[in-house]
Amino acid sequence: MDVGAVAVDGRAEPGAEPDAGPDAGPAVRPAWRTAAGVASAVVALLLALSGRYGYNVDELYFRLLGERGWAWGYTDQPPLVPALVHAATRVLGDSVWAIRVPAALCAGAVVLLGTLIAAELGGGRRAQTLAALGLGSSFLVLSVGHIMVTTTVDLLAWAAVLLFVVRALLRGEGRWWVWAGIVLGLALYAKYIVALLAVGLLVGLALVGPRKVFRERWLYAGVAVALALGSPNLIYQATHDFPQLQMAQALGATDGQLNRFIFVPSLVILLGPVLTVVWVSGLVKLVRDPVWRPVRALAPAFGVVVVLTIYGGGRPDYVGGFLIGLFAAGAVATDRWLGQRRLRKVLLGVGLAAGAVLQLLMALPLLPENSPFVPLNNISLESVGWPRLAEQVRTAYVALPPEQRKRAVVLAGNLGESGALDRYGHGLPAVYSGHNELYRWGPPPEWADVVVAVGVERPRLAADFRSCTVVGHLDNGVGVDNAEQGRPVTVCQGRRGPWARLWPAYHYLSG
Repeated sequence: MDVGAVAVDGRAEPGAEPDAGPDAGPAVRPAWRTAAGVASAVVALLLALSGRYGYNVDELYFRLLGERGWAWGYTDQPPLVPALVHAATRVLGDSVWAIRVPAALCAGAVVLLGTLIAAELGGGRRAQTLAALGLGSSFLVLSVGHIMVTTTVDLLAWAAVLLFVVRALLRGEGRWWVWAGIVLGLALYAKYIVALLAVGLLVGLALVGPRKVFRERWLYAGVAVALALGSPNLIYQATHDFPQLQMAQALGATDGQLNRFIFVPSLVILLGPVLTVVWVSGLVKLVRDPVWRPVRALAPAFGVVVVLTIYGGGRPDYVGGFLIGLFAAGAVATDRWLGQRRLRKVLLGVGLAAGAVLQLLMALPLLPENSPFVPLNNISLESVGWPRLAEQVRTAYVALPPEQRKRAVVLAGNLGESGALDRYGHGLPAVYSGHNELYRWGPPPEWADVVVAVGVERPRLAADFRSCTVVGHLDNGVGVDNAEQGRPVTVCQGRRGPWARLWPAYHYLSG
C-alpha cells in the first residue's frame, strides 16, 4: 500500500487509492522520501548558483550591520538576519556563497513544511509530490532562497506557524498552539510582518470558528509564549520611539500606491499562473468543503492579511508565506480533481513544467549578466557591478592631492553603496551615509572637509560645499540598467558649516 494513503495511526484511510490519495480529511503519513528529495534538490540548485553575479544590495547591508555585532534592533528592521549573515561569514568565510547557505536551507525547509501541510490535510503521495514540486520550482521560494533577506526567514516562519495551527485545529491537540507561539515570537526578530498572520488567524477563528479554541488554555499559552520571546524586541521598539512604524510610514508614502496597484497581479507572479490556480482552488476548498471545517478559518484569515497589507501599502510578497499553506491545500484539491483522468494529468504536467521554466528564469541567475532578459529578474539587477563601483570610487579618491586625501571621507547615497564600499573598498577612508540605520553612524568628523560622494545628488552637495566636481559616473561594465548605473561620483570641498548642522539633511528612510 502507498505510504501516502496510510493514516497517522497506521490504518488505511477508507476508500483511499494508491495513486489518487484520500479526499481531504485526517492527516496521512508524509511522503518523506519525495519531500526530502525535492527539498534537497532545491538546496543543491540554490547553492550551485549562489556565486553567480554577486551580492544582493540587502546582503551587503546586512553584512555591514552584522560587523558591528549584535543589536536588539535597527531603524529599518529587527536584528536576526544581520546576525545570521555575520555568523555565516564567520563560520564559512566572508563570501557571497557563505551568506546564501542559510537562505538555501530555509528554502528547502519551506518545501518540507508545505509538503507536511498537504499531508496534514489528508493529501496522499501524489498531492504531496505536487506540493513539493510546485513550491520547489516557484518564484516565491527560489527567489528568497537564492539571496539572504528578511523575507527568507519570514517565509519559513509563516509556513511553520500554519503547519502548527492546522495540526492544532485538525487534531484537536492544543500543544501545537504553543509551538506556533514559539515560532511567532522568534520570527519577530526577523520581520515584524509575521504579526499580521497572528491577527488574521485570530480574526478568522472569531468569524467562522471553531470558537471553542478561545476557551482553551493552550491558545493563550501560545500567545503568552510569543509575547515573552518577542518582548525584548518589542521593548527595543518602545524605547527607541518605534522606528519600525516610522519606517513603515516612509515606505507607505513612497511605494504604497504602486504596491496597491500591482498587488493582485504580483500575487500571480509569486507562484506563476498555473500554481495560482492551484492555491486558489485550495482557498475555495477551505471555504466550501465540510471535511475541512475545522480549518476553514484560514480562508477569512488570508482575506484579513491581504486587506491589512493593501491598506498599509505593503508589498505582495508580505503575504507570500500564507500562499504556502493555501498551495498545500490546493495540491490536495487538485489531486482529487485529477482522479485517474490521464488527459488532466498530462495538461497539469505540461503546465507545471512550462511554469517552472519561467519561474526559474525569473528567480535565479541562470542567464549571462549581459543578457537582454536579465531585467526580468530584479534580484539579479541588484547583484551586479559592486566591485566595479568600489574601484571607481577608489580611483576618484586616489586622484586627490595628498593633503586633500588626509581630510577626506566617502559619502554614500544609499545602504547598498555603503555595503559595497565596506566589502570591496580597500584603502578608502571611512564611509558615511544618511540612509536608514547608517544615519546613526554619522556624522563625519569635523576635520573632514573633503568628500568623495557616490550616488548623492548634486543639489544636496552644492548646498553644503563651495566646490563640487563630478569626476565620473558609475558603470557596472555589463550594460545592466540597474539603480546604480550612471549615478555620479562627485568630489566636494569647502564645507559651508559644521557637520552637526548639515548631517540631518542627509537622513532618509526607504526600502
